[in-house]
Amino acid sequence: MLYRTLELTVAPALRAVYRPEVIGLQHVPASGPVILAGNHISFADEIFTPLAARRQIFYFAKAEYFTTPGIRGRAMAAFFHGMGHVPVARADTRSAAAVIDIGVEVLGEGRALGIFPEGTRSPDGKLYRFRTGVARVALRSGAPVVPVALVGTRAVQPPGTRSWHRAPVQVHFGAPLQFPAQPGGERSSRVLREITETVREAVQAMSGQEYVDAYAQSSAAL
Repeated sequence: MLYRTLELTVAPALRAVYRPEVIGLQHVPASGPVILAGNHISFADEIFTPLAARRQIFYFAKAEYFTTPGIRGRAMAAFFHGMGHVPVARADTRSAAAVIDIGVEVLGEGRALGIFPEGTRSPDGKLYRFRTGVARVALRSGAPVVPVALVGTRAVQPPGTRSWHRAPVQVHFGAPLQFPAQPGGERSSRVLREITETVREAVQAMSGQEYVDAYAQSSAAL
């Protein structure tokens, strides 16, 4: 309900103000299960991706967004719940493992699942090593993976700030990548890494970011 309300009110205003350049929208199915895997350079990425895709995208979000006390905390929790975000306690191994199951459930309902395979926002705008969760979800669900590259959102909301600025934004959607289930594929670290690297290379080709072959250490966001 909240998403639909925002789509009819806030989304047109954001499109009018920022006029994001959307490239490859034809690669995003209008309905049905799809995994949108992108780079993560700003909190604004979770706003501009569905804005460009023109469909609701379900994301995983830090559990803290749902448990902060006070009026502001309750408002934030209501917003994330209304947007369809799923809380994840990243320090809890059992919760992190359940993320894969939840992602498969979301896709099984014919929805779009958004994943930032770096696991957190980039601390410096570079592209960091992808984690293999995207490969696990793709293999288990059979859903296509659409690589997403966001350009310019870091200038819209710079790290450490809550204010937004006007800046050129591009959202690139790449051709869908299909990864058929393989016997033992999810248990093979080699298969998981190969699939993950295929997605990462597709994102990097569109974003033009410098690649760092290490996991990002920032704890700012999922």
